Amino acid sequence: MIALPDRKPLPRNFFDRPVLEVAPDLLGRILVRTTPDGPISVRLTEVEAYDGPNDPGSHAYRGRTARNAVMFGEPGHVYVYFTYGMWHCMNLVCGPEGKASAVLLRAGEIVEGAELARKRRPSARNDKELAKGPARLATALEVDRALDGTDACASGEAPLRILTGTPVPAEQVRSGPRTGVAGEGGNGDIHPWRYWVADDPTVSPYRAHVPRRRRS
Repeated sequence: MIALPDRKPLPRNFFDRPVLEVAPDLLGRILVRTTPDGPISVRLTEVEAYDGPNDPGSHAYRGRTARNAVMFGEPGHVYVYFTYGMWHCMNLVCGPEGKASAVLLRAGEIVEGAELARKRRPSARNDKELAKGPARLATALEVDRALDGTDACASGEAPLRILTGTPVPAEQVRSGPRTGVAGEGGNGDIHPWRYWVADDPTVSPYRAHVPRRRRS
């Protein structure tokens, strides 16, 4: 079988670049989740960049921990975290190794395996909502902490792979403040590091950070 140009794996050197270069360049790329029931593929339409020690919104801002260790490793690997005691979110690590940065995958269009994604996201009102938001994307693709550290540049039947897809033209890329990030990290004038495909119906709505109230 001859591989189609848009289905070739992205090379590792794609990720071995500054995160602000990688993030918008991920729009239009294809993420493939291989499961025992079959593959699920999503065309990425929304991402956010997080620049490690230079970024107060990053999990790696205060250094390496057991939770964020993958961010300090080889570029092209998957960093998965658990949030609010309910949801998983996935990121792609950018290089160079030892300098933590990553791109949060916020939303996308399911282009293969929609029937499998629907089983995992029965509350979605339509297929445009299957991966509309980072937790929904991870749920639709059945991604959890067991996949933390997966090499997305691996060949063959790896559980997660990132393929070339069709890059989005620069004139169709928009940027703005990151969703739900507190403090300086959420300031769109300083960190306009959320990128999305203009007018794409699978892009999630922007929401500013709302402090969580402590229960009395």
